[in-house]
Amino acid sequence: MPTQRICITTGEPSGIGPDVCLSIALQNWSCQLIFIADPELLEQRAKLLGLSIHINLIDLTTPATAHQAGIINVISISLNTTAQAGTLNKLNAPYVTSTLEKGASLCLSHQCAALVTAPVQKSIINEAGIKFSGHTEFFADYCGGYPVMMLASSRLRVALATTHLPLRKVADAITQPLLEQVINILDQDLKNKFAIPFPNILICGLNPHAGESGHLGHEEREIIQPVVDKLRKQGIKLSNPLPADTAFTPALLTEYDVVLAMYHDQGLPVLKSSGFGESVNITLGLPIIRTSVDHGTALELAGSGKADDGSLKSALRMAIEMVQKNNE
Repeated sequence: MPTQRICITTGEPSGIGPDVCLSIALQNWSCQLIFIADPELLEQRAKLLGLSIHINLIDLTTPATAHQAGIINVISISLNTTAQAGTLNKLNAPYVTSTLEKGASLCLSHQCAALVTAPVQKSIINEAGIKFSGHTEFFADYCGGYPVMMLASSRLRVALATTHLPLRKVADAITQPLLEQVINILDQDLKNKFAIPFPNILICGLNPHAGESGHLGHEEREIIQPVVDKLRKQGIKLSNPLPADTAFTPALLTEYDVVLAMYHDQGLPVLKSSGFGESVNITLGLPIIRTSVDHGTALELAGSGKADDGSLKSALRMAIEMVQKNNE
């Protein structure tokens, strides 16, 4: 297989995104890394961190070569104003979304095989007047498809039926059409992007004790179970809706390839408590491969040299693995 190009967005310019991107660029990789960023930002942050780098404004018409440590291939997008490590500035919010658009467009046009994203700061993007609820929803709007958010570590995969919703709105969002769509995407992408021939999916209930036979909620009996029954008949391997407080026991998890949680904070605290810093955020259901870190912008660490690049490394390794499996 020829050398693949993977593009990387450097995230919020005042956060640790540039730091961890510089860190992984100081290592050799089997693919070609294309960083979408302001070259001056990378040079300034490298100087602050005491790193020696060489910026190369990449020409994508040339053949891809494996990444060489210290050489940073960049597609240039300019900041609106100089970024200060640790200090947010809403003037640079359009820069952040422009890097995301560029990364997605490179993958849609097949100039890059996958997109890896460093963390962004949702609040400052919204303060700039740009409607933004997260990477997942942004790429769904830009690329098309229906996004399913899944985080994965070496020990566990957790997908979400709903993503960035206030808890008050979650129950109303859990509908039969939504669950059917999410489960079908999860089943297909585990087959196609992870080479799992017959995925076995553990389904969490929405309510405590999975509704306690209707005494603690009706969603399990009236919404979730009918979808499970229908999709089982179509050949998808699914559990009945199980209580979330016992779904993550080690013995049970050995039987399943992924857990489908009904909402963000039902599943992700478990995964992050067992693998924070090595977990990868994967957006399924898109026409592109996209992975990301499992952490935020950590403004207090930006420019300090203390940022951990472990999650970005894991996200890049996952992207490379998914590209390889996608080309088998």
